[in-house]
This record gives sequence, structure tokens and C-alpha cells, in this order.
Amino acid sequence: MNKPGQNLQRVGVRADSAFDVVVDGYDAVYAAVASSPAFARLWADHAGGGPFPAEFAHIGFLTYDELLAMAQYLALGEGTVLADLACGAGGPGLWIAAQCRASVIGVDPSFAGLSQARKRAEQVGLANRSRYEQGTFASTGLGHGAADAALSVDAIQYAPDKTGVFREAFRILRPGGRLAVSAFEVDPERVAGIPVLGVDPVPDYAPLLETAGFAIDSYKESVGWADRVSAAFGAVMEAMPTLTDEMGEAAAASLQMEAAVTLQLRPYRRRVIVHARRLER
Repeated sequence: MNKPGQNLQRVGVRADSAFDVVVDGYDAVYAAVASSPAFARLWADHAGGGPFPAEFAHIGFLTYDELLAMAQYLALGEGTVLADLACGAGGPGLWIAAQCRASVIGVDPSFAGLSQARKRAEQVGLANRSRYEQGTFASTGLGHGAADAALSVDAIQYAPDKTGVFREAFRILRPGGRLAVSAFEVDPERVAGIPVLGVDPVPDYAPLLETAGFAIDSYKESVGWADRVSAAFGAVMEAMPTLTDEMGEAAAASLQMEAAVTLQLRPYRRRVIVHARRLER
């Protein structure tokens, strides 16, 4: 397990093996996070920048104001379908579905994340309007035009093929369908040779969206993101003994690795909030 301050080794890595590292890490974390009061407290205190509905909590850096803006932009209504891409435990997607009386289809490669999403859907009374399937950004398993809108929260930076992400999003959306994304822009120079983030690092998603067939309505830097990231991952490092006790070795080690990489390398240019529309072709 890495110690705080330990140097991170730069190594060559294949895209598929790097993605396996991400999935294994999230499997461990999603399976354990519900049993860790310490993680819930520190993430609520530092990552979200303010109150977030506890029953829809997540492990990204999405704020409640950002979620509200996304829901407003997606403009869903009763009988519409939201595709939640890299849904994890499903919190933000379920919140939007609840507010808009829409249905949600969540896609994620993590079996543990999907399991938690299904449990959460039951808990918040949305089991009859939700479905969760294993898949990836570039291969969702959804049909052409299956969704009226799509959502992705703080995950695209891990995808091994960002061009494929937006090509698939275009395919599954109906003409005019809307896409709301929060994601980290990755500085290629800082992650060269680093597993996961060093595979297809993208410093600006706008050209990829436009090439895929989207019109960008808004592309903005998230307010206060850098302070929140530093505070949350700093708290993870400080709480590591407690997190290990509560979550187990594998989940705590995954959190520690992500925290160490983020704090030491500062790999991100910005965290951005993107609203875009699928054009007709």
C-alpha cells in the first residue's frame, strides 16, 4: 500500500489492463463504502461543497447546484428515459429521474456498483422506473436512440477511448437528445506513462464532442473544484487507518492510490461541466 508522500512510479500500460485496474478498484470501493461512516462523513464534508441529498449520495465531486443545473438542462419529463453512463451506485441519475418522473437506465462495468444502484433504487421507490446493466462508455449495450438524455458524473477521464465515449453517446441518444457531463480534463504532460490516466489523456473535450455530432450549449469550469479535490483526498490520506478498518484493505488501498496520484501529480487541468445536444444527421 502506498504511503502518503511516496513517489509514484511511471510505467507503460496497455489500455485494457489500465481499465481493468479502474474497474477492480471501483468494485472494491462500492462493495465497502456503505459500511464506512468515516468515508461518508469526510466525503460529505469535503467533496460536494455543501448539502447533498444523503439518499442519493455519490463518490464523485458533483455539487447539488451542479446536479440541479444538469437536471434543468436535460429537461426530462414523465415517460422519458435517462441513460446514466458510468452510473456507479446510481445516486445522481436516480435523483434526476425522481424529480422529473423519468425512467433511468444505468450502465457501468462495476458489478458491485450496479448492485448498490439496484438496492438504492429499491430504497427510494424507483425500482419500477430503473434498470442497471453492465457495460462501458464505448459499448453500453443500449439500442440506437434508446434515451432522451444522457448523464455522466466524474468518470470520462478514466475511459481508455474518449472518442468512443461520445460516439456511443451520440448513437444511444435520440435526435435532439441532451447530454450533461462532469469530467476532469487531464494534462497529458503530467500523466505520461502513468497507469489509467496516462491512457488517452484529453485536455479539452469540446473538439471530441463536436466531431461526434454534438452542439455544445455550455462548457464551464466547475467552481471551487481544485480546493474540494485537495481537501477530500487529503482527508482520505489522514483517515486511512480508520478507512482500512471500516472498508477493508482492498477498498482502502484503491482510495489511497487515487488520492496519492491526484495530490502528488496534480494531473487535472480543470474539472468541467458540459451541456451538449445531439444534432440530427
